[in-house]
Amino acid sequence: MEDLFGHRISYLRVSVTDRCNERCRYCMPEEEQTWFAKDETLSYEELLRVVRVGASLGIKKIRVTGGEPLTRPGVSGFCAELARIPGIDEIGISTNGTLLAKLDGGITIAEHLVKAGVRTANISLDSLDRAVYQRTTSRDLLPRVLEGIDAARAAGFQSIKLNCVLMKGQTERELPALIDFARQKDALLRFIELMPVSTQEVLSDDTFLPVATAKKLVEQTTGPLIESPDFKTNGPAVYHRVPATGQKIGFIGAMTNLHFCENCNKLRLTCDGKLRPCLGSYLEFDLRTVLRAGCTDAELAAFFQNVVSRKPKEHDFRHNYQPNRKMIAIGG
Repeated sequence: MEDLFGHRISYLRVSVTDRCNERCRYCMPEEEQTWFAKDETLSYEELLRVVRVGASLGIKKIRVTGGEPLTRPGVSGFCAELARIPGIDEIGISTNGTLLAKLDGGITIAEHLVKAGVRTANISLDSLDRAVYQRTTSRDLLPRVLEGIDAARAAGFQSIKLNCVLMKGQTERELPALIDFARQKDALLRFIELMPVSTQEVLSDDTFLPVATAKKLVEQTTGPLIESPDFKTNGPAVYHRVPATGQKIGFIGAMTNLHFCENCNKLRLTCDGKLRPCLGSYLEFDLRTVLRAGCTDAELAAFFQNVVSRKPKEHDFRHNYQPNRKMIAIGG
């Protein structure tokens, strides 16, 4: 599949739930969250059918997201079924890490995921300070996250990425510790600019820390970073290398990088069955209704193609974007 701007679509992020055991202030509203009812959420069978059709159209990579995907029972089995779909070359998971070390049948959830064919894990880690972590997530779960990162390493994921959302007045003092921690854990650290996804108010002069500023602060500890243009992952991160150690650090600047969308290759499927061509756009298309109306695979493929044809050239975050969904209901 190719959109009108030459983007080759090969990556589908699949949200399996809007539920989460944390409440990060940039992801969920402070007021009571209204969860999707069970019958509003796509079943694993429905999700697998969508992925099969997507794979026939060129989808090669799946990332399982939430909410917190590991709060949904059976997610490892779902991943194992994904791995059996012809054409799917890579399966990853995005998680807050709190459940990776949990034992299930004598082995960790992380081990179950690796046995199911999940090869990469993106783990949120905004702070190594327990009090700051609790303030950011409204949960005192940092020790479980750290256990989860160790469990992921022990389970044998091919790649572990630690994602830190940059927050002015908080992240600046954490940069050296986060960099050292990622190096010790042999994990790829990425710093991500705040985006006005859940509410426009989440982004202000008091909270926004640009990646360029973060990079300058990092260099006070590491010395000048060396850009690594040939080092790529599946996302829009720009990577730099620490000369003394060889450690690579990624910077994801959705707000300040004017070339951010040039190589976008992804679609998003929400857990309630909306197919979204862009995170930073109002556009979403009701796949659930089509699925449950008894569509054929050919009709489902045509639906995919139509969504891809509507993919915008770039996101709207810089243009007074007014969110129509909370991030928790879109998928990480």
